[in-house]
Amino acid sequence: MLASIMQVLDNTIANVALPHIQGSLSATQDQMAWVLTSYIVAAAIATPLSGWLASRFGRKRVVLVSIAGFTLASMCCGLAHSLPQMVTARLLQGACGAALVPMSQAVLLDINPPEKHARAMSLWVTGVTLGPIIGPALGGWLTDDYNWRWVFFINVPFGILAFIGTLSTMPESTLKRAPFDFFGFATLSLAVGALQITLDRGQVNDWFNSPEICIEAAICGVSLYLFVIHMLTSRKTLFLDSALFKDGNFLTGCAFIFTVGVVLFATLALLPPLLQDLMNYPVMLTGMVTAPRGIGTLLAMLIVSRLAKIAEARWIVGIGFAMTAFSAWQMTQFDLQMGPGTVVWSGLAQGVGTGLVYVPLAGAAFATLRPALRNEGAAFFSLSRNLGSSIGISIVETLLTRNTQIAHASLAEHVSSFSAVMRAQLPAGVPGARELAALNGQVTLQAAIIAYLDDFKLMFWLCLAAIPMVVFLRRGPRRGESSAPSEPLAVE
Repeated sequence: MLASIMQVLDNTIANVALPHIQGSLSATQDQMAWVLTSYIVAAAIATPLSGWLASRFGRKRVVLVSIAGFTLASMCCGLAHSLPQMVTARLLQGACGAALVPMSQAVLLDINPPEKHARAMSLWVTGVTLGPIIGPALGGWLTDDYNWRWVFFINVPFGILAFIGTLSTMPESTLKRAPFDFFGFATLSLAVGALQITLDRGQVNDWFNSPEICIEAAICGVSLYLFVIHMLTSRKTLFLDSALFKDGNFLTGCAFIFTVGVVLFATLALLPPLLQDLMNYPVMLTGMVTAPRGIGTLLAMLIVSRLAKIAEARWIVGIGFAMTAFSAWQMTQFDLQMGPGTVVWSGLAQGVGTGLVYVPLAGAAFATLRPALRNEGAAFFSLSRNLGSSIGISIVETLLTRNTQIAHASLAEHVSSFSAVMRAQLPAGVPGARELAALNGQVTLQAAIIAYLDDFKLMFWLCLAAIPMVVFLRRGPRRGESSAPSEPLAVE
């Protein structure tokens, strides 16, 4: 879990330090985007590869190399004195960190008996969900009180501790001498990498009005098509076992975790700029009012393992999505005069909902999957969450920009220097340049909050739309039953 926290923490901890890194490296804002993009793209490409590596060379060896590489890359990021050095180190960091979350999940399912999966998963999910929540606050504190380099140096002692703990406690896994499917890996990597770059740079380059975005989207589409055709027609050993996509529970679980990635990470991307830019919250206060989301997740962790004994996983998942939808509805009631309590309670509700969804969902997704497929299954499950977060963040940021412009134009139609109501509010009766500038600022402010509310409404409807899918989740075999003659199966 410690290794997983390091990986998910680095998805968000560097965001608040970007202006300081930009000044130190003498880079433009467009160039600084590659500091984030390089990490995301490398992690996306390496995530599906981690399943094959664990089967071929052993899970313990892959995790140890990943922790060592991630820790070394973090130190190199902190020591970087130029943009190329930083981007190279972030590429290495993303590639090495990709295996940490899926492999730790696979290990957890193997070392615990089926009846303890829910409780063990509760503990693991706590770390995975708390990382993105505390990342912005921790990054702001380290940057303000120390230096931006400590945003990366903080990983070093925890990486050393995780390496020693893993080396001394993690059991060896069964090796599978499968040949490497280079064509499958190349096409899937191109598809995922091109998609990530398209999503990350689309809004900056005005999407499909840019030749760059059109080329990247075309590469993504063609590569994905070739990968699917290769998987359906090839008789050789595949990069991803096609048996993964024949398990209905696993596919439904991936669809759900994709939705969780959209809602959770899109909210985390929206709230800090809303609180800091529109309501002038300092970084530390922003971290304080968003921290209760983690408290809500912890509360859910305390009750979900007990609920799993008396209720089916699909009903718990449905309740969790309903709670998450309720929190999104609360966010649609935000306004510029609200107090911190409104943010706290909505975040608490979302944390409870996310916790109720994630734990039984992970158990149900792997309940009918053969243990031999856990490495690849955990990698694809993690990839689904990451793709959901990338797509969700890209969509809400694009809608935020465009809806702000639309709302500004709509509001400005009703503001005129010839309005008797406005003239009555002005000392001179006629607005001057200063008054018009101040008025435009207020219109922009109101347009921005309207755009944020539109994004929260989108997440509300997305959560509601996901609830009916719970009917596709099936119960795993009970204790003593097996889906295969020679292999025990994880139960729900």
